[in-house]
Amino acid sequence: MTLRKTARAAAVALAATMAATAFTVPAQASPNAARGAAGHEATRRAMDAEVKAGIPGITAQVRDAHGVWKATSGVGDRSTGAPRGENDRYRVGSITKTFVATVLLQLEAEGRLDLDDTVEDHLPGLVRGNGNDGGKITVRQLLSHTSGLFDYLADEKYVETYMRGEGYLKHRYDTLPPLKHVKVALSHPPQFTPGKEFSYSNTNYILAGLILEKAGKRTYEAPVRDRILKPLGMTATTNPGNSIRLPRPSSRAYSKLFDAQPDRIDDVTEMNGSQGWADGDIISTNGDLNRFYRALMRGQLLPPQQLKAMKTPGPSTGRAGMSYGLGLMKIRTSCGTTLWGHGGGMVGSTSLAVTTEDGRHQLAYNRNGDWNTGAPDAITEAEYCRPKALRNR
Repeated sequence: MTLRKTARAAAVALAATMAATAFTVPAQASPNAARGAAGHEATRRAMDAEVKAGIPGITAQVRDAHGVWKATSGVGDRSTGAPRGENDRYRVGSITKTFVATVLLQLEAEGRLDLDDTVEDHLPGLVRGNGNDGGKITVRQLLSHTSGLFDYLADEKYVETYMRGEGYLKHRYDTLPPLKHVKVALSHPPQFTPGKEFSYSNTNYILAGLILEKAGKRTYEAPVRDRILKPLGMTATTNPGNSIRLPRPSSRAYSKLFDAQPDRIDDVTEMNGSQGWADGDIISTNGDLNRFYRALMRGQLLPPQQLKAMKTPGPSTGRAGMSYGLGLMKIRTSCGTTLWGHGGGMVGSTSLAVTTEDGRHQLAYNRNGDWNTGAPDAITEAEYCRPKALRNR
């Protein structure tokens, strides 16, 4: 659900052999969520199964007709055995992209830019070289991952320096400006003619963030805060800048950084926030993410025309049951339920936040381990495809 086949697969080894963590704590549901809790038993079991398979811990929240259900499974600290927290803050990774796309679409609705503007219109001279041409790439193509631009997180040297093994441990505290990421991407030729195909590229949202700053005449973080976080009361959501720490409450984050040592697990909680930026730097909670996607689908953040554009799918993603609009994923579960949202991955963290189109049923969760358990969709499937009798309790 986090598009690991592309950027995430290049950044973190998600196919590593699973090894059971030293601590296994069964899922615990919040006492204030007792009403309707029986309807989430399948979700609870799916969380426990991933912890049993080796993920250190998972925190999840559901909002539906019965209210709010919170649950955790596993540990937030492998050293002490402390459990995951229901209100943990964590790095949401690419879920940040929906926030950026929302603000750009708000600016379009206000006439401050057009989705068919080119990158060259806003960032003259930046995207050039090796066959790359910002005059042929539109804002729409950036947001839909159809620009053809190379993903800087797929650059082997960048990955070895900042995302893997000793390189990560040495450089995790480095401040990386957005233009460094652009430079890495432009050292490669484009993957295809703009608009012809879909290829998930974090480079697109680095450029989208730069365009947002140029059009809004402020840092990208400011309109995200003023246009989304404050109006929705998302008080637990922040942009880290170049801070290295997670705000509390939070758990530790873990990664398998060394391919040659598949059983080795490193604590990667601290890292410089600038290594994500507009393509994936936001820190949030399950509750805040559910609030965001509920408001988005209910038309509280975008006029109808812009929301329709955001939900309009582009070329095939190559994954059955999933399409991509403008910073927004459309997912069809095995039982036919349609969900809207986004996944996200950072070193030490994988997350998903989704909602039904009517905004009545949200799910957000985070794993504090970034490797693959072999069933990445299990929690979502369990929540939305459980027997109808349980869904209606």
